[in-house]
Amino acid sequence: MSETEPFNILFDSATRHEYLRRNKSVVCAISASYVSTFAGYPLDSLKSRLQTTKTRISIPRLAVQVYREEGLVGFYRGLWIPLVTISFVRAASFTIYTRTKEFCRDNNFFTRDNLIDSAAAGGLGGALSGSLISVGSTPFELVKVRRQLEYSIAESKGQRIVKPPNTMQAVREIFRNNGFKGLYTGFKIHCLRDTLGTALYFFEYDGLRHIMGRLPSGEQGSPPPWMPIHTSLIPFMCGSLAGVSSWALIYPVDVVKTKVQQRALAGTPPRGLLETFFRLVRGPDPNSPRPIPQGMARIYRGLGVSALRSVTTHGLLWTLFDVTASYIDNLPRDD
Repeated sequence: MSETEPFNILFDSATRHEYLRRNKSVVCAISASYVSTFAGYPLDSLKSRLQTTKTRISIPRLAVQVYREEGLVGFYRGLWIPLVTISFVRAASFTIYTRTKEFCRDNNFFTRDNLIDSAAAGGLGGALSGSLISVGSTPFELVKVRRQLEYSIAESKGQRIVKPPNTMQAVREIFRNNGFKGLYTGFKIHCLRDTLGTALYFFEYDGLRHIMGRLPSGEQGSPPPWMPIHTSLIPFMCGSLAGVSSWALIYPVDVVKTKVQQRALAGTPPRGLLETFFRLVRGPDPNSPRPIPQGMARIYRGLGVSALRSVTTHGLLWTLFDVTASYIDNLPRDD
């Protein structure tokens, strides 16, 4: 073997193409996730702040406030955590989702070419994906929340931040205060959110793609006549609708999760999940509860920016996923 032969094998186009085909779902998920995560992260940061602030504030005013106090970096505080972990989380999530659907197909579960079976197979894959991924994603999201809410956590402790701690310092502080289990603060509600949310998300996405003419083979067919839309826009539309609607349904669980984690990180006495929810809805004074509509408005504070984030991230995610998948499918084969 010549000295250059290993490199020829490594960069051989036929070998590379076959590798991409074997790992298509992983490659598509990773490449699409990086772009969509970077695009939507500032909105996610604003969402976390809106969920935990005690005073009502508009999104533009909050954005201006963050920029004045923290600069542009304030919108991207903690970004590297999801950027680093997103490759593992999304790759694992899409792999579990895809393998579950393949298992259903191979065992003749949910194989009829109708809306119910298409959506149910996606929902089952999403539920398994969300529950399993939450085991690994909880510590990373906790640290992300810790970094996003550094100023509000310091305020609740009566402290003033001169220089915000970096990500590794935040991890060490959590570990120093509560040990390894501190990284799993709020795990139960995090797992509940991810299981329900991911199941709803894939349930809706696969159902919408079926309605929009996706064939059993996975290829996009002609959309229904009542929906005059170019086929290239279908992934963006279905991803956006699935992301927004599933997030709206699961949003109260996410608010409670963020509040529980914020209290734990601030060192304040913990509250149960139901107690946290009822206090958010009805207020802290049981003798003078706030009206339920006002309380639900409090729960859904930040939904608007979350909806915008979902449209951006999930629309881009599925558009880039389909573009990358189409590119891999059309790679020349070495016959």
